[in-house]
Amino acid sequence: MIRIFNNILFASIVILLAIGCTSSRIYNNKTLVIQDQGSFSVGGSVIEKDGVFDPIKHGAFNPSNQSSEGQSLHGDHAYVFYQIPKQSKKLPLVFWHGYGQSSMTWETTADGREGFQNIFLRRRFPVFLIDQPRRGKASRGTVASTINASPDEQLWFGIFRMGIGKDFYPGVQFSKEPEALNQFFRHMVPNTAPYDIEVNTNAVASLFDKIGDGVLVTHSHSGGQGWVSAIKNPHIKAIVAYEPGSGFVFPEGQVPDSIKYVGGVLRAVGVPMDKFLNLTKIPIIIYYGDYIPDSPSIYPGEEQWRAAVTMAKRWRDKVNQYGGDVTLVRLNEVGLKGNTHFPMSDLNNIDVANLMSEFLKKKKLDN
Repeated sequence: MIRIFNNILFASIVILLAIGCTSSRIYNNKTLVIQDQGSFSVGGSVIEKDGVFDPIKHGAFNPSNQSSEGQSLHGDHAYVFYQIPKQSKKLPLVFWHGYGQSSMTWETTADGREGFQNIFLRRRFPVFLIDQPRRGKASRGTVASTINASPDEQLWFGIFRMGIGKDFYPGVQFSKEPEALNQFFRHMVPNTAPYDIEVNTNAVASLFDKIGDGVLVTHSHSGGQGWVSAIKNPHIKAIVAYEPGSGFVFPEGQVPDSIKYVGGVLRAVGVPMDKFLNLTKIPIIIYYGDYIPDSPSIYPGEEQWRAAVTMAKRWRDKVNQYGGDVTLVRLNEVGLKGNTHFPMSDLNNIDVANLMSEFLKKKKLDN
């Protein structure tokens, strides 16, 4: 039994899903009954500064010269928002965003439809949404950083495989309405302190210590962090990884060669064999969308994902070599065309969610 569900106040909250402009059309105004919801922080650390805090001398807010003497700083935690539907299934789904993103990834889509948060709540799964440390609602870090404001959205338009430059790919599963792209770019958030995989994975491991068994659903940059989190915590009973792009872990001494591509190099990571074998104990499925070339491309945004798929196949084979259960699915090869780097919010996200539901059912994770 999931420990956080103990002592739940069983006062049902009925949420009328008028979230976004079109969600009611998709579900014919059906209501979603939420039995419990809340939020909390998990993981993190506390810095204690030497000295004695003087409430008179140091008690005035002075941003240009604030004394930290005798004071503390709580930071590097993750933020978690959870909802538990009425008559919920046993295992919760824990959704973890990718680079430059927050838990908004899983919420209402940029064009106003329901995202995976509501789709899987309707399928009676408890849903937990993460903002990883130093991001979004967990922005309080314990180290200093500078946030630059540099125009970069066409770069991400390409890396997120929506199109080239400012032109959408033909057949792309993203709304061509200007407001959709406006909303999409407003989902992006900065790191408020340097990225630290130990800080992030420790927080997620602490989350599973708190809630017990569950399924981890990752996207992009959290994919590699998801493998490390599963190594750290056996309460992660399965992983669904959408478009992992880095952080593939192999046994030490068996790390494959790096993959060079236009614009960069993708390197794998070595871990001790006993830790690697933890990944062979759980079912894992990886999904990639469309517009990923099989041969080198002149466009770095496409090339990055060609390298990622190549490394993911090596990783799948290595885990399975040691008795694991890893499946890699390219959506365009199973009938879903036009998906971007964000299948969970594309126009066909119901079809994408159906594939995930099939996986959960097949692996007996949807009871």
